[in-house]
Amino acid sequence: MPFNSATINMLLEGTRDTLFMVIVSTFMGYVLGMPIGILLAVTDVDGISPHRILYRIVDIIVNIMRSIPFLILLIMVIPLTRMIVGKSYGSAATIVPLTIAAAPFIGRMVESSLKEVDRGVIEAAQSMGAGKWTIIWKVLVMESRTSLLVGVTIALGTILGYSAMAGTVGGGGLGDIAIRYGYYRYEFGIMIVTVVILVVLVQILQGIGMMLSKKLDRRRA
Repeated sequence: MPFNSATINMLLEGTRDTLFMVIVSTFMGYVLGMPIGILLAVTDVDGISPHRILYRIVDIIVNIMRSIPFLILLIMVIPLTRMIVGKSYGSAATIVPLTIAAAPFIGRMVESSLKEVDRGVIEAAQSMGAGKWTIIWKVLVMESRTSLLVGVTIALGTILGYSAMAGTVGGGGLGDIAIRYGYYRYEFGIMIVTVVILVVLVQILQGIGMMLSKKLDRRRA
């Protein structure tokens, strides 16, 4: 396929679909993953409300979900995807498996970020009579916001890679274009262009995320 206006429009639409999938999936991943991460951090042995059994159950579930390769997960949740979206292909349908894959990954990153908070700050809040929810939101989350924002940047890059893999089963976006034209039709020029666009997108998202994290990092003030 020559690089004419039709090809350019196709690549632009693929880029739009990819960004749509990544941004929505990341948002939904945090809707599900943030509570998971908070629960893991709070119920751990060193958390503000230790609960060994609950922590172990959630920890095992997260580890199992993270161990499933995305392409296998993509196929496994096809019935769920059809039930929610009405179809199993396209950018909208791909959001379902992307969210399911992202949630445990994000949960683990959130847990790690919250555990970086200085124990002395938590004990100071407890000594002043702060409740658990106050400590969670005003101490753990606020004190780790820089690390959490860096985690968002990492999540965006990871989910972007997942979205490209979804192209193997008609997931839409740039990955779908790369598979359909670069692999099945041996048009390697288009494949190279899609790879370049994906790399540029990752760099832009990471650049924005790191810039924001530096502005929020009070230690640099």
